[in-house]
Amino acid sequence: MEIFPAIDLQNGQCVRLAQGNFNAATIYSDDPILQAQEFNYAGANWLHVVDLDGARDGESRQMGLIAQIAAKVPLKVQVGGGIRQQQDIDYLLAAGATRAVIGSLAVKNPALVKEWLRHFGPERIVLACDVKMDAKGTPEVLTHGWQTGSHQSLWEFLEIYSDSGLQTILCTDVGRDGMLTGGNATLYQAIQHRYPTLDILASGGISGVDDLLVLAKLRLAGAIVGKAIYEGRINVADAVEKLKHAG
Repeated sequence: MEIFPAIDLQNGQCVRLAQGNFNAATIYSDDPILQAQEFNYAGANWLHVVDLDGARDGESRQMGLIAQIAAKVPLKVQVGGGIRQQQDIDYLLAAGATRAVIGSLAVKNPALVKEWLRHFGPERIVLACDVKMDAKGTPEVLTHGWQTGSHQSLWEFLEIYSDSGLQTILCTDVGRDGMLTGGNATLYQAIQHRYPTLDILASGGISGVDDLLVLAKLRLAGAIVGKAIYEGRINVADAVEKLKHAG
């Protein structure tokens, strides 16, 4: 399983939110490029970059900065937040990004996103499934930077894409994001049971290397880690080494 250190961009700074609250951002770095370089030196293979302003506003706001990161750091970079047009993906891939992460639009316009999966290939498109568990334990998909409910379960959402060639999903348990309470292994097992061919990237709640090792035993494709790195709970170099022998 790969570790994906996360850089969440807000106003050009590297921040983390708590449970998707844009008014509860903690600034960790004012130099995202330097931060990405540090992850590279630590031995990570991937970098996860999110334009939080774009995710909230529905239009990519920090495309130039993201392009600089992709061009200057020799990591495989996946990018999300505010991607609404094919030209956004064209621009990011041309700048050196490896994959584009599509969230709200995948819920609102699946026909278009299916076309992108065909056009770019499933290896270039990741669908972000940001979910909130309801009282019955059913994961509801959220949109617009986690601010809006879709009234659609994760299972209904994934079924729409069952004939699309979809290869990779990024599933965030929003209730755990930034809370350091551990990843939702039960949710990821449920996805695997229903869709065993999907590559799953886990996100939300990871607090230490032990949480990563639990997810690695499920043979997930990767895990997104943000706050635990920035607060010193996870050393990326140590995590990379331990994950080589896990699973």
